[in-house]
Amino acid sequence: MTTTEPRTLTERPPTGMNRTERNANLAGVVVPFLGVIGAMVLLWNSMVNWTQIAIMVVMYMVSAVGVTLGFHRLLTHRAFQSYPWVEYTLAVLGSLSLQGSVMDWVADHRKHHAHTDKEGDPHSPHVGHGTGFSGFWHAHAGWLLETQGQADWRKYAPDLYEDPKMRRIGKLFPLIAIVSLLIPTVAGFVLSGFTWKGALEGYIWGGLVRVFFGHHVTWSVNSICHIFGQRRFDIEDKSTNVWWLAPFSLGESWHHNHHAFPRSAFHGMKWWEFDITGLMIRGMSKVGLAWNVVRIAPERQQAKLRVE
Repeated sequence: MTTTEPRTLTERPPTGMNRTERNANLAGVVVPFLGVIGAMVLLWNSMVNWTQIAIMVVMYMVSAVGVTLGFHRLLTHRAFQSYPWVEYTLAVLGSLSLQGSVMDWVADHRKHHAHTDKEGDPHSPHVGHGTGFSGFWHAHAGWLLETQGQADWRKYAPDLYEDPKMRRIGKLFPLIAIVSLLIPTVAGFVLSGFTWKGALEGYIWGGLVRVFFGHHVTWSVNSICHIFGQRRFDIEDKSTNVWWLAPFSLGESWHHNHHAFPRSAFHGMKWWEFDITGLMIRGMSKVGLAWNVVRIAPERQQAKLRVE
């Protein structure tokens, strides 16, 4: 639940986060957390059923795929090509995650790769905020109150900036955010037999809890995957692979692999590195929805291995 769309298309890049942006992002951190507390109360009183869990899982998968497949591998890194309608659809689905507009997300992430773990990185745990917990917190959520959404679209996302339809999707982010919470609420209302209790449970589980979970999984890639985990490639940044986060992040936590080969469509590079998003790209390529898929040859991987 991060960032309203504060900029017009003719404004110069902002020099810092304004109060509206900061307050919106603060609400995006706090409100889903309050939803989790509400969900714990419902659980304690056995006021939850498999219908609400199903709504949460479906909403999580739809929005997470929008982020990992759409925002990240397709739009940020162009790890494969697809039809414009696929790009726009995934941009909308990614926006349902409430992680900011597609324009902000892509620009921020490209800036992260341009300055990884150095000055200018929007969310490094190793630069500008000390070490230990303070650095971890900045990379995990603190950056949302300082640097999120501040990367210049024209510099870091010119391809999206020059696409009127993509800019339109970015501008509609506040409306998409409302729809993201409305869908599970309506689903809970209908599937419970048109009860307001079902609507409330749908809002809490499919809305707030799902957003909370999605946020913290993504933020964990920024924080945990730059502090803890394994490394095997000879690269300068401090990115790591974190195996236990892979199922929840749909393969994004093979983050060290990704930083070693940013354009690779597949972050899991060993047979045992579970990468749901990579599997989806393989499936899309088989049915003609993805082409020019970027694959990293074993020889290139071997050449970049660390020498112990």
